[in-house]
Amino acid sequence: MALVARPAMAQQILRDAETEAFLADASAPLVQAAGLAPGNVQVLLINDPEINAFVAGGQIVWIHSGLFTAADNLNQVQGVVAHELGHIEGGHIIRSGEGMKAATGITLLSLVLGAAVMAAGGGEAGMGVMAAGQQAAMGKYLAFSRTQEASADAAGARYLSKAGISGKGSIAFMQKLQNLEYRLAIPQDDGYARTHPLTGERIAIMREAYEPDAAWNAKTPPEMEARFQRIKAKLFGFVSDPQQTLRIYPESDQTIPAHYARAYAWHKSAYPDKALAETDALLRAAPHDPYFLELRGQVLLESGRPADAIPPLREAVRTTGSQPLIAVLLGHALIATEDPKNFAEAEAVLRSAVNKDRENPFAWYQLGVIYEHRGDMPRAALATAESRAMMGDYPVALRSAEAAMAGLKEGTTDYLRAQDIAMVARSELDATKKKKKGK
Repeated sequence: MALVARPAMAQQILRDAETEAFLADASAPLVQAAGLAPGNVQVLLINDPEINAFVAGGQIVWIHSGLFTAADNLNQVQGVVAHELGHIEGGHIIRSGEGMKAATGITLLSLVLGAAVMAAGGGEAGMGVMAAGQQAAMGKYLAFSRTQEASADAAGARYLSKAGISGKGSIAFMQKLQNLEYRLAIPQDDGYARTHPLTGERIAIMREAYEPDAAWNAKTPPEMEARFQRIKAKLFGFVSDPQQTLRIYPESDQTIPAHYARAYAWHKSAYPDKALAETDALLRAAPHDPYFLELRGQVLLESGRPADAIPPLREAVRTTGSQPLIAVLLGHALIATEDPKNFAEAEAVLRSAVNKDRENPFAWYQLGVIYEHRGDMPRAALATAESRAMMGDYPVALRSAEAAMAGLKEGTTDYLRAQDIAMVARSELDATKKKKKGK
């Protein structure tokens, strides 16, 4: 499990092979029910303690870590995913511009009318027209947003029904949100000042849709629920304060999820022996589980024992068919030994990783280390350009891409890739300059 910072997001993306595989499996029947292509839809986690989820461009559902750890079971998370898929299928991200356009039109009209009234000598009346116009514009946009949310609720209900998944989790999670609103003293009687319909109204409508449905009493497959509980514990251990993790998952708890959570808590607290003891317990239960092996390798690597990390990571890579996130960890361990004999294997696993998943800046950084070590400076520069472009560092990306082009044969695949990065970086830098001049 690792954090990847992206400039376009205030939060950090949580990349984890086991979690991403699980979310793909858990959402697959809902994606199919929504009539979307499974290969085009992703469900990913971001590191944010708020209970929230959203869609932001493309076909990616972003789930906050706070929502995942607050959910009691997989069925609740599936209800959230179904709702967000409703936004994707309904094209709400694209259509949100319509709501903004209508609201902006009202605002501009009120400003023109207000200015005319003020010019005629009615200063206070003119200000009143402007204020009323802005209030009307906000009301227009909020009404548009509430309509979209109600539409996504209805769509989510259809997807759950078609996939044979119970809506009990959706209602239970809404009730959880309602209880949170009560604790925070959020008003429950003014639906016009909200982006979403009132939670109580949503629950009532959901009951009408879900309770008569044939899938109402459907059960989550035990294997999927077990996967959810262990990933929830793993995530909690990764994002939470270690002391909080140890309170929620005390050492008296000898379940798989508890061992998982404590392994991260002890590792974060710099107690590698205790963390390794927890991974030993996990591997006694499932000696060839690739994700338990991955965790053991991560603890060993980050505790300064890269050579010891290589065997479990090799097995994890082998048993997952060279899963790219795990392969990058193996490549890191091989390089960290500082033994040149390991560098050829490191290059092979890292090249395989970026061929499957190019969106990993750390993988490109590690490849750059390999290229620099063997004196291939143009490809080292290209790897740096790839990494820095993904992180939004366009000045360095541009310089590195130009350095790569200077040493690569024109027309080759690597040369063309460096050229593409340079063009994108220049475009981003020019756009930034224009924005600054506009201010």
